[in-house]
Amino acid sequence: MSLAAAPRDTRARIEAAALALFAERGVDGVSVRDIAQRVGVTEGALYRHFPSKDGLARALFLSRYGRLAREIEAIRAERADFPGRLEALVRMFAEAFDEDPAGFAYVLVSQHEHLRDLEAASSDNAVEALGRVFSDAMASGEIPQGDVAFVTALALGLVVQPAIFRIYGRLDRPPSAYAAEITTAIRRAVGAE
Repeated sequence: MSLAAAPRDTRARIEAAALALFAERGVDGVSVRDIAQRVGVTEGALYRHFPSKDGLARALFLSRYGRLAREIEAIRAERADFPGRLEALVRMFAEAFDEDPAGFAYVLVSQHEHLRDLEAASSDNAVEALGRVFSDAMASGEIPQGDVAFVTALALGLVVQPAIFRIYGRLDRPPSAYAAEITTAIRRAVGAE
């Protein structure tokens, strides 16, 4: 599952250029002019699609983060068993990184700017969607009862940290190469084994 939009129109080209620049330099290190030059449009053209650079940054985050939430919910709907859900979730996260490392990196580094404004009840909240997977597993007795937020944090750490290590060159292989090990580590961490 790619977190990226297909660059087929000006808006998508703006998003792709901004994402690459934001992932490379951070939002604060990129100007509207930088984005417009990368796309080959005027700054005015950029403002026809987004109200501001911050609005563009937020739209990029929310579209990718919301896509993750929808993918998590789709897996939750398709699989009733915790082991199957967990395996599919880890594979989905790993493939999302493999297919769109810049988008995945952007979600990771920009989440602190945007998550505080995202309501927990939002259908686009990936952390809450993942928490529901663990809550379901607790309710069905597949994992021990516990603090759902803490268990979700443990699992996310085990999924995200290998991606971060890959971004910074500490791992030679992509996260998908470690999917089985990540799945086993999460099962152990949440008491499913």
